[in-house]
Amino acid sequence: MDSQKEALQRIISTLANKNDEIQNFIDTLNHTLKGVQENSSNVLSELDEEFDSLYSILDEVKESMINSIKQEQARKSQELQSQLSQCNNALENSEELLEFAARSLDIKEPEEFSKAARQIKDRVTMASAFRLSLKPKVSDNMTHLMVDFSQERQILQTLKFLPVPKAPEIDPVECLVADNSVTVAWRMPEEDNKIDHFILEYRKTNFDGLPRVKDERCWEIIDNIKGTEYTLSGLKFDSKYMNFRVRACNKAVAGEYSDPVTLETKALNFSLDNSSSHLNLRVEDTCVEWDPTGGKGQESKIKGKENKGSAHVTSLKRHTRSGTPSPKRTSTGSRPPAVRGSRDRFTGESYTVLGDTAIESGQHYWEVKAQKDCKSYSVGVAYKTLGKFDQLGKTNTSWCIHVNNWLQNTFAAKHNNKVKALDVTVPERIGVFCDFDGGQLSFYDANSKQLLYSFKTKFTQPVLPGFMVWCGGLSLNTGMQVPSAVRTLQKSENGMTGSASSLNNITQ
Repeated sequence: MDSQKEALQRIISTLANKNDEIQNFIDTLNHTLKGVQENSSNVLSELDEEFDSLYSILDEVKESMINSIKQEQARKSQELQSQLSQCNNALENSEELLEFAARSLDIKEPEEFSKAARQIKDRVTMASAFRLSLKPKVSDNMTHLMVDFSQERQILQTLKFLPVPKAPEIDPVECLVADNSVTVAWRMPEEDNKIDHFILEYRKTNFDGLPRVKDERCWEIIDNIKGTEYTLSGLKFDSKYMNFRVRACNKAVAGEYSDPVTLETKALNFSLDNSSSHLNLRVEDTCVEWDPTGGKGQESKIKGKENKGSAHVTSLKRHTRSGTPSPKRTSTGSRPPAVRGSRDRFTGESYTVLGDTAIESGQHYWEVKAQKDCKSYSVGVAYKTLGKFDQLGKTNTSWCIHVNNWLQNTFAAKHNNKVKALDVTVPERIGVFCDFDGGQLSFYDANSKQLLYSFKTKFTQPVLPGFMVWCGGLSLNTGMQVPSAVRTLQKSENGMTGSASSLNNITQ
């Protein structure tokens, strides 16, 4: 009986998924049907405008063409209405079967349950829902009935609808997703020297199947493309996929869209976790700034939560009067536990904030840019177990590179309280590459892709992006793929120098 229940559960899951597919297809059919009506009205309106200037000559031709359009509209509408009716019937039957299957789960008597399960299995085998073609038999496009009489006014009696370009074919093999850019390539099914340009449309989505009518973003349009490929660059891959479609245009009319193609654009997206940040940091999604008055801003909250907080407030006020305190001079006692908001909020001299997304596998990349007046900052990763008083690089649970522009200028890699000075110029933007499975954390000049430093280790826990900032601010760029240049450098790299190895291969 247990095995039959499992089989029935699988059937129910399959039916539910199929119902979802059918419902999505019904939405598509309704959208297509509406499009047929709207596009028919559009081409009829344009046709009227053309005929108004030629009406005395073209009465008979106009009537003939109007009939052609209405016949095409009627034909497409009939096809879609028929398909829509089939889908509605199939969905209704499938929902009844799904309800019957769900009720059958409550049958206690084994013989009756087995009988019901067999009936459901037989009905599923014969269900029309699994024999439906979930693709409209006709499209809503009516552009093949559009006309332009500017050239044909002298040959009115032989007027015909203009030839419509065929739908291009996007070649997924030739499409490339790399370096936060997408190159889309297509070809025409047959040569057409009348084509003037192409129109490419795209949109981001989290669905890997065909584009949906509901719950999708609007298509973004790129017009007047002269070639048969186009590259979208500088993208933020904040969705798992992108849909693409293209159509060809001649001087008068646009052809049918190509079949849509879905390309995977997965990348690491994360924001800064404000609940983890030090009280003196002002945090937004991808920006963090040092705010020496951060504690003062919490004064009312301190008093509201805990009566004994007045001494802490006095201490905070002393700091803000004297200007920006140095990290060495900040008293850990000046941050009351009552306003930390979370046991994981950093305090003391740990001016730190972590990312909100853990890295548990794979290769990931993000970039960091510091404000010009930033006096001290660190960029790296840390285990979730990093203590609230711990500073990045000073424990065996964190790895970072540290930039210090206060009193003296230093640039160094830090881990387990060991420091390796870096004899390179601090770049404008720092790229961070984390290969969790390969046990590597590398830092790059984000512009030139010059390697700054690499840690070699074995990550034994998920890691979080980590940032320390004092007097200044940092901004992040996430949703990025690993750049091709970084992948190439990773393949060619054959280990660090002896002087660098002091920070590597440290037992966790």
